[in-house]
Amino acid sequence: MKYYIIAGEASGDLHGSNLIKGLKAEDPSAEIRCWGGDLMQQAGGELAKHYKDMAFMGFLEVIANIPTIFKNIAFCKEDIKKFNPDVVIFIDFSGFNLRIAKWAKKNGFKTNYYISPQIWASREGRINKIKRDIDAMYVILPFEKQFYEKKHGYPVQFVGHPLIDAIENTKIVDETTFRKENDLDPEKPIIALLPGSRRQEVQKMLDVMLSINGDFPEYQFVIAGAPSLPDEFYSPFLRGNKVGYVSNKTYSLLKHSHAALVTSGTATLETALFEIPQVVCYKGNWISYQIAKRIITLDFISLVNLIMKKEVVKELIQSELTSKKLKKELSKIVEGKERERILEDYKILKEKLGGKGASQLAAQLIVKNA
Repeated sequence: MKYYIIAGEASGDLHGSNLIKGLKAEDPSAEIRCWGGDLMQQAGGELAKHYKDMAFMGFLEVIANIPTIFKNIAFCKEDIKKFNPDVVIFIDFSGFNLRIAKWAKKNGFKTNYYISPQIWASREGRINKIKRDIDAMYVILPFEKQFYEKKHGYPVQFVGHPLIDAIENTKIVDETTFRKENDLDPEKPIIALLPGSRRQEVQKMLDVMLSINGDFPEYQFVIAGAPSLPDEFYSPFLRGNKVGYVSNKTYSLLKHSHAALVTSGTATLETALFEIPQVVCYKGNWISYQIAKRIITLDFISLVNLIMKKEVVKELIQSELTSKKLKKELSKIVEGKERERILEDYKILKEKLGGKGASQLAAQLIVKNA
């Protein structure tokens, strides 16, 4: 059969790559065309568009790039028609994907969604579009099944979280080799800095993260470079700072870290699955933040706290994200009772997420329903 997959970010590329592997295992003759990244291409997908051409962050940034977005939408529709797949599979990236889903459904294509749009966080009314345009939904967060089925009467399949498989399947070098290969201090414990994957968020987050570097001389701060950004992008942040840098090695960095400062997003859950105590950070464009604050209905922004339904890790958002507060919160988690409490809560979190095999299960259901 023929599968057309659309992912628009680095995390979608990761999960899409594992889904492609699952589809090929279930359907060895599968033809797969995709919007994604290097990982999906390496897994066997024919790349139609790279996510680097589509990652716009915040309301103002989206507005500024409307011509490009509409051009991408038109290209996507035409590309789907030419490929003529048995099923179109959407991975997160709701602003783009729900538009394509409406068109695809009207044009007779079967539509499956893997990794739900976060309508439980904002614009819940999008459930009507999902009911109308999506034939099958596969969710990865335990509370999403109850949200869709009990609150909205829309049946979904909970398949577990694909990060569990992604982490297990990633080759991680031993700590001695990792430190040596990346010119890191052989002894000092590592504080990982995960400032995000988009230019705008990294520019806003990294300066404040680095501002407390001198307050923790017994540790070494190490920046996790995103695969979507070139090494030279990080050069200004490295000048004058005694800080390490690794590119596209986030999992190895987390594995060998003592604590982390993490921009809100998928990385907060990845950090928790590696059992690394963290402080969650977020600072966006002021106008974009003011708009988001009025439409997002959640008590927390990090997946860790949302899944656990309580504050497991500290969140410093917008004006709360200052050097003074960041220093205070990091001090709490490098040692002591707060650190131990977080590690205990992480164990419960892992149980809630279910076991291994999310991508494989999703692939099985997609092939079965196609």
